[in-house]
Amino acid sequence: MRWHANPTIQQDRNDSDFARRRWGSRTGRPSTNRSRGLAARAPFGLIPSSSWGWILVTLLVGLVASASFAQPVPPIPPVPVPPANPITPEKAVLGKILFWDQQLSSDQTVACGTCHLTEFGGGDPVLGAHPGADGFFGTPDDVNGSLGVVHRDVQGVAVNDPIFGFGRQVTDRSSPNFFGGLWDPESFWDGRASSAFDDPITGVNLIPIGGTLESQSIAPILNSIEMARDGRTWTSVTTRLAGVKPLALASALPADVVTALATSPSYPDLFIAAFGTADITPARIGFAIATYERTLVADQTPWDAFMKGSGTALTPNQQDGWNFFQTSPCATCHAPPLFSTPRFESVGLRDVNDDIGRAVVTGAPTDRGLFKVPTLRNAALKVGVMHTGEFSTMLDVVRFYQPAGLHFPTNLSPQIPILIPPTAEAPLVDFLENGLIDPRVAAGLAPFDRPILAVPEPVRVELLAVGALALSVLEGLRARRRRPVVF
Repeated sequence: MRWHANPTIQQDRNDSDFARRRWGSRTGRPSTNRSRGLAARAPFGLIPSSSWGWILVTLLVGLVASASFAQPVPPIPPVPVPPANPITPEKAVLGKILFWDQQLSSDQTVACGTCHLTEFGGGDPVLGAHPGADGFFGTPDDVNGSLGVVHRDVQGVAVNDPIFGFGRQVTDRSSPNFFGGLWDPESFWDGRASSAFDDPITGVNLIPIGGTLESQSIAPILNSIEMARDGRTWTSVTTRLAGVKPLALASALPADVVTALATSPSYPDLFIAAFGTADITPARIGFAIATYERTLVADQTPWDAFMKGSGTALTPNQQDGWNFFQTSPCATCHAPPLFSTPRFESVGLRDVNDDIGRAVVTGAPTDRGLFKVPTLRNAALKVGVMHTGEFSTMLDVVRFYQPAGLHFPTNLSPQIPILIPPTAEAPLVDFLENGLIDPRVAAGLAPFDRPILAVPEPVRVELLAVGALALSVLEGLRARRRRPVVF
């Protein structure tokens, strides 16, 4: 099921995963039928629905996967911590405050966490329509992105954006799980946040290796779609932080935040506690947010308990799903215990000309259409799955990977398609939807707790414009999370 916000109201924002494009001002309601859209432009060479050759290949790959994973699975490794940025409680809580503070954006409407709500698997529960590479709404390359900021000039005055008008802009990729890639050497869907972290002001290398989270954490702050006005500088960011009350726009602050603010009520005070001096710099902002993210290890799923010897942590049906998963090609890319790998793969979701993915960074033709393999931990909590945000359930995802799904062939992963016997489908979905969910994430419990964010009234209007179907889906998901989303 795929749904969009009304493009005439324009919404936006994701995780900093896109380049700004300028195409014309034509708008319209996006297509809500992926199959129809793909069929309309299906290229020669699309993998047919019934291909015994592919089925045999899939079975052989499954045997290889079985040989690799039908053995004891190691526990989750410790989160890598660069020596230049050791974890301290003071730095972690500063990072938490920065991550959830909407004052970090130019117009004070968007926090880092706005598009990465923990109880939605670190993703965005509100999806907006992006027109894709062709710049036109209602075509097969449309994307369910995240809401960002209204386009503003260098003076902070709203301008008539060629795509989104005076409404909020929308990112051209969905928001990934921000705490699911703590072990990755590159971050973002295309991997452009690298392991080397350089000082944003001086260019001096601060972390030669292991600074992916630092690189990732500061990128959205100056991004003119996600959080910034045109021409925003780090001086304007740090000057504002020096003079505002931390989390002044938020409410229901978590206990650790309340404790920190009781003794350090200003950002200079918080930076003194974390770094020893009151200097607020972009490098320190990146260090603090990355430190906070490294404390968010979602390792208390039923699967984790099952692997530690609790035989009833997974239901018999979920155990059947796990047994299939670990002996299938699924485990090649989504390898346990992280249920991810540092790889970039194409699953044939879209034509590579819609979004060239990893090739944006490398320029290599063989990387066209490849995207970072995300973790499956807590993936079922997300509203929009895949980099396009077009699937809303694990059943949709599982059925896409099967031979009957439409898979564009350019640079397609050799694991695709995957033959999933009818008797394995329901157990596999059950395992993904329930066996890999950390209850602390779903319920928003520490360390995954967060404040309630403030949102301008126009966003509530935008939500109403999504339509009854979208709202019913969102309300159903909210009920499942056991905690209402309050913006």
